[in-house]
Amino acid sequence: MITTNDYSPTLDAGPNRSGVSWAAIFAGAAAAAALSLILVVLGAGLGFAATSPWANEGASAKALGISTIIWLLLTQILASGLGGYLAGRLRVKWANLHGDEVYFRDTAHGFLSWAIATLVAAVLVVGTVGSMAGAGVQAGAVAAANSDASMGYFVDSLFRGEGPAPVSDDAANGVAARILARSVTQDRALAPEDHAYLAQLVAQRTRLTQAEAEARVDQVVGQVQQAKVEAKQAADTAAKVAAWTALWTFVALLCGAFFASFAALFGGRQRDQVRWLEGDNVGYADRHAARNPAAPIR
Repeated sequence: MITTNDYSPTLDAGPNRSGVSWAAIFAGAAAAAALSLILVVLGAGLGFAATSPWANEGASAKALGISTIIWLLLTQILASGLGGYLAGRLRVKWANLHGDEVYFRDTAHGFLSWAIATLVAAVLVVGTVGSMAGAGVQAGAVAAANSDASMGYFVDSLFRGEGPAPVSDDAANGVAARILARSVTQDRALAPEDHAYLAQLVAQRTRLTQAEAEARVDQVVGQVQQAKVEAKQAADTAAKVAAWTALWTFVALLCGAFFASFAALFGGRQRDQVRWLEGDNVGYADRHAARNPAAPIR
């Protein structure tokens, strides 16, 4: 039986005995990592349930971002708190130590359990990032292909005419593509000579007047520039999201370290209050406690 009366064993009272209970630390880290995984999977499921592939349906991006931050904080607090509590409760009791030293060791056990669990999670994240990097390369290739296709669309729109399509337009399309690409990469308007030459090509290939060809060139160049502005805005938004995600992850990890240390301190206090009774004293203690709950055991 276990009671909450204090006792002072001499088994662990040696001054040279290690102050680190690695078994308790790894047990707490394993529990923290497992609970963290469960909560992350649950959060991902809730996130997928709240989103929708259709426009103007499901949770907004802002609401989803805020809920993700809150869930990240909650996951760190609960998982780290559980790991720290187990590390403090399961560690070897240190007898004949000053109270401040016991507090420090309990806090260190909680912090170490959080650190090991965080390292395990980091290894898993690195593996996931590696997979995502491979997917990112494929996505980049797809994006490049889409970019080329979009540029081809802009070029083709220059030569749309009412009459039959030209027999050979590869050379004209290539020249127009290079002119537009140079304008986009240098982030400036078409040079006057390029604008005039491009309008001349359009007029020759589409049976438009020179004025109509120049108007079409201006229209398509405006579309290209707008597409570039939208791409820059998307990149800026992605960078801001990545920055805020990193900052809040840092805050969540700090909260996890604090709650792991605090929970280990609490668990250690409960561990030190435990008294083990052996032999006949067990039955006597049970009977005595049943008759006189408030009376001390003699």
